[in-house]
Amino acid sequence: MSETEDVITRFWATAEARDWAGFAATLAEDVVYTMPQTRERVRGRDAYVRFNAEYPGDWHLTVQRLVAAGDEAATWLDFRVGNERMVGITFFRLDADGLTSEVTDAWPEPYQPPANRAHLAERY
Repeated sequence: MSETEDVITRFWATAEARDWAGFAATLAEDVVYTMPQTRERVRGRDAYVRFNAEYPGDWHLTVQRLVAAGDEAATWLDFRVGNERMVGITFFRLDADGLTSEVTDAWPEPYQPPANRAHLAERY
C-alpha cells in the first residue's frame, strides 16, 4: 500500500469510528474542504474536524474503491444515514508532509435513465 493509500484509508477509518483525534492526525493544519454542489468551503483542520463531528444523523460509510497515484487519491463511498443511501466521490491531495491538504466531495443524485437508452444498457 502506498503512503497516499495508507493516509486515505486511515482518514475514512477514523471518520467512521468517530475517532476525531485520529482523523485530525491525517489532516494538514491548513486543509481545505470543498463541496462544489453546495458551493461550500471549509478551511483549516479544526473547522473540518468539527464539520464532520457535527454532521447530523447516525451516518456510516464504506469505501467501495480507493485509487491513488502520487500525492492524489479518489474514493467511491457507500454512505448511509438511517435508511437513506448515498454515493460519495471524494478527491484528495496530500502535502509534502504526507497529510491531507485538499478534499473535494461530490454527492451525485441517483436518477432514472432515459427510456431511449433501455436497449443499450442493463439495470442493476
